[in-house]
Amino acid sequence: MNRKIVEQVTLLASVIKWASYASIVGVLVGGGTTAFLKALSWTSAQYAKVPDYYLLLPLTLVVSTLLVRWFAPDAAGHGTEKVIEAVHQKMGRISVMVVPVKLAATVITLAGGGSAGKEGPCAQIGAGLASSFASLLRLNDVDRRKLVICGISAGFATVFGTPIAGALFGVEVLVLGQVFYDVLFPSFVAGIIGFHVAGKLGASYPHPATEIIPAVTGWSFTEMILLGIWCGLAALLFIELMQLGHRLFGRLSWHPVVKAIFGGALMVLIGRFVSQRYLGLGLDSIDAALKGQVLPFDATFMKMIATSITLGSGGSGGVVTPIFFIGTAAGNLFASLFHEPLVATFSAIGMVALLAGAANTPIAASVMAMELFGAGIAPHAGVACMVSFLIVGYRSIYPSQILGIQKSTSLKVETGRPLGQLNPEKLQDRLAISFPAFIVKGAKVLGKGRKIRK
Repeated sequence: MNRKIVEQVTLLASVIKWASYASIVGVLVGGGTTAFLKALSWTSAQYAKVPDYYLLLPLTLVVSTLLVRWFAPDAAGHGTEKVIEAVHQKMGRISVMVVPVKLAATVITLAGGGSAGKEGPCAQIGAGLASSFASLLRLNDVDRRKLVICGISAGFATVFGTPIAGALFGVEVLVLGQVFYDVLFPSFVAGIIGFHVAGKLGASYPHPATEIIPAVTGWSFTEMILLGIWCGLAALLFIELMQLGHRLFGRLSWHPVVKAIFGGALMVLIGRFVSQRYLGLGLDSIDAALKGQVLPFDATFMKMIATSITLGSGGSGGVVTPIFFIGTAAGNLFASLFHEPLVATFSAIGMVALLAGAANTPIAASVMAMELFGAGIAPHAGVACMVSFLIVGYRSIYPSQILGIQKSTSLKVETGRPLGQLNPEKLQDRLAISFPAFIVKGAKVLGKGRKIRK
C-alpha cells in the first residue's frame, strides 16, 4: 500500500511540475511569437509602400545574411532544422542570441519578398526561450531537452493557431516514426497556453472554410490515395530541390554577400518575368485556392524554386508556409487535371498531405486538417497524409530527423541515424535485392496455392 501511495504522489508531483514549467514556456513563447508576427506585419506594410519593393531583394538577402553571420550562425537556414539538431546533438542547448537574430533576419527576408516560412523562427524562438529558462532554473540535460521540445511545440501552435497539431508536431518531427510520449503532456500545455496568450496579445488566426466535404465512398477513398501519392511525389521533389539549391550555392566559391546578391537577383527575375505570387509567404494564393479558385499550373514548381533560391542563398525563414503553398497548389492542380468540382477541398487536403510527406509528420498534419477545416475532413485527410508519408520514403525536409522505423520491410535501412546521413545508393541497392526476392516469394506462394487446388 505504501508503495502505491508513493507512486501516485510522485506522479502527481510530476504532473504539477511539468504543468508549471510548460505554462511558463507557453507564456514566453506566446509573447515572443506575437512580437514576431506584429513585427512582420508592420515591416511588410512599410515595404508595401515602396513601388516594386521586391527589386530590393538582393539588398534584403545581404542584410539577412550578415545579421546571421555576424551575430548568431546557429540561426542560419530554416530554423526548425537547427532546433532538431540541437535537441539530438546538444541536449537542447541553444544560444539566447538566436532569438532576436532569427526574428530580425526572418522579418527582413519575408517582408522584402523572400520565399520562406514563418514557423522556423517561431520554433527557434520557442526553443531558445525554453533553453534560457532551463538555464535559469539550472535544470539537468534531460529536463532541458524536454523543455526545449515544449518550446518547439508552443512555437508551432502559436504561429498557426493550431494548439493540438502544434504540440503533436513538436513531439513527432524529431524522430521519423516515433512520438515522444514523455513530453506529450507538457507539450500540450505549452501549446495551448501559448495559443491563448498570443490571442490575448492580439495575434489573429483566420481559418478559411472549405467547400462541403464529400461523403466517404469507395471512389472518394481511391481519390484520396491517388492524391496522397501525388502529394508525396511533390514533397519528394521539393526535398530534392531544396538540397540541390543548398549544394549549388555551397559549391560557389564566392563570399556569402555575393551569393546573397546573386540569389536576390534570381528572385527579382522571378517576380518580374514570372509572377510576384511566388514571393514572400504567398498567403493570398493559398486563400484563393481554399476558396475554390484555380491556380496557375506551374504554381507548385515555381514556389519550390523560389524557396530553394531564397534559403540556399542566405535568406532566413522556415519551410512550412512554403509547404502549405506547394501542397495547396498541388491539390489544386490535381483537382483541375481530373475535373473535380470541389477544388477547395482538394486544395485543403493537399496542403496538409504535403506537410505529412515533407516533414514525416502524418499525425500532426491530420490533426491540423481538422483544426483548420473541421472534423468532417478527417477521413480524407488522414488517408492522404499517410499515403504521402509513405511515398516520400526515407527523406525529409529536415535532414537531422532521426530514422526510427522502416517504412517498408522490403527496404532494409539502419535506424537510429539522421536521415541526412543515409546513403541513397545503398538504399537503391537494397531495394533492387529485396524487390526480386519479393516477387520470387510471391511466385512460390502462388505455386503452392495451385498445387493445393489440384
